[in-house]
Amino acid sequence: MSRVSVFSAPFLLGFDAFEERIDRLTKSSDGYPPYNIERKTETDGTERFLVSIAVAGFSAPELEVVAEDNQLVVRGRQKEDPQREFLHRGIATRQFQRSFLLADGMIVKDATLSHGLLVVAVERPQTPKVARRIDIRTV
Repeated sequence: MSRVSVFSAPFLLGFDAFEERIDRLTKSSDGYPPYNIERKTETDGTERFLVSIAVAGFSAPELEVVAEDNQLVVRGRQKEDPQREFLHRGIATRQFQRSFLLADGMIVKDATLSHGLLVVAVERPQTPKVARRIDIRTV
């Protein structure tokens, strides 16, 4: 049985890979860890997005930020320390993977960890609109 989606419209050419990515993103979202996305526009027209993820209890070596194939993936894996004995454990330390789909041309600039927040900076540089005439050949 074939599935009908918005990407199967005849005027959307080459977007089938986006449909696969969106399906993957919707299946992997569970709400942990919480995050914010902030947008800023620079004076030169560049859009800057700051993705802030609450990663209390994680250190930099336990976090991984990967930008690949128009996708930003943030992973956290904490190792258990058998020397520590908790009387109460209210800070979640389970492993996680959080994915964000990036538009073409988006650039992941950097990631910083401070005060329990991992902030990943993503930019969309201003690109000039280009139109070109296509010559029609006759055969």
